[in-house]
Amino acid sequence: MVGCGTAQGAARFQYRRGKEYGPHGDTHLRAVKQFEANSLLDGFNAATNQLLSVIESEVTFRRPVTVALDITTVPYFGSVEGMSMVSGTKDGDGRAFKFATLSIVGQNVPLVLAVEPVRESSAWDDNPSNRIHRVVRRLVRQAKEHVPIEMVLCDREFDSMRVFQTLSNLGVNYLIPKRITGSERKAIEQMVQDDQEIAVESASVHVEQGSHAMEFLYVPSTKTDGTTVFATNARVTPEEAEAFCRRYSNRWQIENEYKSIKHDFLAKTSSKDYRVRLFYFVFAVLLYNIWRLTDFLLKAGADGGMDYAPIITAGECVELASSALLPPD
Repeated sequence: MVGCGTAQGAARFQYRRGKEYGPHGDTHLRAVKQFEANSLLDGFNAATNQLLSVIESEVTFRRPVTVALDITTVPYFGSVEGMSMVSGTKDGDGRAFKFATLSIVGQNVPLVLAVEPVRESSAWDDNPSNRIHRVVRRLVRQAKEHVPIEMVLCDREFDSMRVFQTLSNLGVNYLIPKRITGSERKAIEQMVQDDQEIAVESASVHVEQGSHAMEFLYVPSTKTDGTTVFATNARVTPEEAEAFCRRYSNRWQIENEYKSIKHDFLAKTSSKDYRVRLFYFVFAVLLYNIWRLTDFLLKAGADGGMDYAPIITAGECVELASSALLPPD
């Protein structure tokens, strides 16, 4: 059903397995709706654990891991009445389902370790305001059941004292770009006066969930001539700051990951039923993990380098998976 709808997907299935076997589109959707959200996520976590067990002994799979955490959207174009899981988009005009993920990045096999639906308050529902730190907590806790985590990378959407403290409470380091406010502007102005390109400012977080020491790292921007400010709970000296912040560039992998999940693995549907939407997204992520794991094992078997670019295409992996589901002759 990738790139087509239920009817076309069923026709393709019948072509591979025989006309007498293929399910009707309504039968397919009725089966998908049997999955409750919690049981679906539990199944994904069990499958992820099974996949990781396959590469447990591979020395090229490095632990602890660096992970990236982000939120992606799947556009929705229907009526929003009664659609509590549909949220507004950043431009203010669009509507979409939102899903948060936590993924391994860096010089490692790129896998999605955890998925979490995002439920936001919108004009058309009675949802409470979203507390992003709770989403972060659930994602990191789930991922830590699979592998030890060294560093969490997030974008500015997660620039929050509660997020900082949540990650500290979970025993992981974080590196998150900060929004530039009045205090950061003053610090940057002082750096200009002192002819400094890099600075480290000690700070602390105090919220109801606890407190911890942290640092603000002022480093040259890689995109403009200005300065970028990062927040971290790791101990970093001014001499180490610029090299330390380069680790944030690994976060770009999650954007490519989202493009692949939506383009290569996500089934098309116009269904308003959230169970269908959640199933398709989670199943697409699972297929993505199978693809990246297969690619990793091929590289390991050929003693090749563990670079990010795959040697097997997503389409080839889907066809292999489909073939494996066919009954033997």
